[in-house]
Amino acid sequence: MCVRFGGLLVWLVALLAAGASAADVRARSILVLDQFDARGDVHTAIRKQVEKNDRHSHTTVYAESLDLGRFKSEDYEASLERHLKAKYRDKPIGVIVTVGAAALELAVRWRDDLWPGVPIVFAMIDRSDFARVRRVHDLTGSVGGVKLGDAIKAARAVVPKLDSIVMVGGAWGQQLTFGHWKDEFSAAAGLRVIDLTGLTMTTIRDRVATLPEQSAIIYSAMYSDGEGGFYPPTTALSLIAEKANRPIIVAAETFLQPGGIGGYVVQLGELGRDAARLALRILDGEKPADMPIEESGAVRAVFNWPQMQRWGVAESRLPRGSEIRFREPSFWESYRTQTILIISVILLQAALISVLLHERKKRDDAERETKSRVTELAHANRQATAGELSSSIAHELNQPLGSILTNAETAELILASPSPDLIELKEILGDIKRDDLRANEVIQRLRSFLKRTPFETRDVDLNQIMREVFGFLAVQASVRNVALYFQPSSGPLHVRGDPVQLQQVVLNLIVNSMEAMSAMPYGRAVIGRTELNGGSSAVISISDCGPGIPPEKLADVFDPFFTTKEQGMGIGLSIARTIVQAHRGRIWAENQPDGGAVFHLSMPLTLH
Repeated sequence: MCVRFGGLLVWLVALLAAGASAADVRARSILVLDQFDARGDVHTAIRKQVEKNDRHSHTTVYAESLDLGRFKSEDYEASLERHLKAKYRDKPIGVIVTVGAAALELAVRWRDDLWPGVPIVFAMIDRSDFARVRRVHDLTGSVGGVKLGDAIKAARAVVPKLDSIVMVGGAWGQQLTFGHWKDEFSAAAGLRVIDLTGLTMTTIRDRVATLPEQSAIIYSAMYSDGEGGFYPPTTALSLIAEKANRPIIVAAETFLQPGGIGGYVVQLGELGRDAARLALRILDGEKPADMPIEESGAVRAVFNWPQMQRWGVAESRLPRGSEIRFREPSFWESYRTQTILIISVILLQAALISVLLHERKKRDDAERETKSRVTELAHANRQATAGELSSSIAHELNQPLGSILTNAETAELILASPSPDLIELKEILGDIKRDDLRANEVIQRLRSFLKRTPFETRDVDLNQIMREVFGFLAVQASVRNVALYFQPSSGPLHVRGDPVQLQQVVLNLIVNSMEAMSAMPYGRAVIGRTELNGGSSAVISISDCGPGIPPEKLADVFDPFFTTKEQGMGIGLSIARTIVQAHRGRIWAENQPDGGAVFHLSMPLTLH
């Protein structure tokens, strides 16, 4: 009997322990009671905070909109209680979260009947409102809201010489969130207070259109037009803002876009996150008694940029640390990446252009240096050629000088006679003048050939260049028993070039051809031709009747110091190629099928 009684006692103890353990296991659900609209920012923040917590991913969040701003009567509250009791009869609730003082008062009143023993977390309640709530067990949350003094501080920032504040909203007895402001008018000491609360929408719109200049509107909330119409407080604010001639200070985030310039506003999302964190801690086993009620930090200075622009409010006038919303992004903010990319490309292009300009300058300097060296070489070559032609030049000068001497002696004899023949003297003077001009022409031609001039290009005719050189070398060719023939093109061949240097190229080619035929007893001839090559270039050809160029040497004849003559220096043809290349031309040598060599020079034509 004792054994049987002992076993029964053990069974009862185990059963009681299991029951106690089950009672400690809290339901994984949260019920949000919002005195306004449960679809707002507070409920959204609560749900997101729960969803991002891995341990509470399966926690259920219920939400109820009590709509106490528009409906507030004992019958309505009684109907809400019956509705919630029936709706959540079979839904275990772990934590109740209330949003607003009115929602907290109802939750405290209903809890013993609807949710016995369920902890309550409250949010969006002012300390003065919380002081009026009946104290119950398992209650925690955060208190704090916008005081009228904060709204006045924001008004002073917006209107520097503020002397009046205009209170706009529903009747104070109907204010659920900002009702405590009617007890804080002492914060407006020194200011004129114009109270337009509780008036009809029509009256308010008329009054706010003609407010004093140094005033600001402080908007609480308005749910009715006073004439039987109801709407959200955001809609009421937009209607008031349409007519208002002064900026509107607001205390809720949702009032910014409808027309509020800003102020110290309640961050609804922050309130929701704080409430959710407290609720989850309770679901994790913490007791509300161990979670002291704290001051909320969800009130911050926030302002509306478009409204600041409308009322000419500078950012420097705002309270320190203010947040500005709806600011139109600057060009830099909108196109930061694109701007950086464009600037980088421009800088890269600028660097590249700078490098190219530097390289171009170096190239131009090199070209000028090259042309200077070419001019010096050409001048040295002309002096050497003049030395080789000195006997021919002397012979060419001796002819007119000898004729001048003979004519002068003849004139002396005529003058010594008793009756000088004046007609014959006149003829003699004419001969002397003609021979003098001939000698002067030879000297001028030689001086032009030997003078040292900078590389200068101009429009020249290749036919004229050829004629002058063939004429200059006529005596030299005659002394060497060489026949010179020039076959010009049918029309002028205009190119851009330095006439002196082009003459030197042709002279070097002709002299080279005459020297190549020096061992031939007879049949010595040099033929020069000019002709069109298509429509873009002209070709000069200098051919001779000499032995030609060994085929294996054709590629070397223009190399410096290459020569087949015992006394030659091998620079004439090299200088000729350098001059031609400086004129953007081309020079090459070939052997003729019937014997002898031919040198070709091609240059681009000048467009006319």
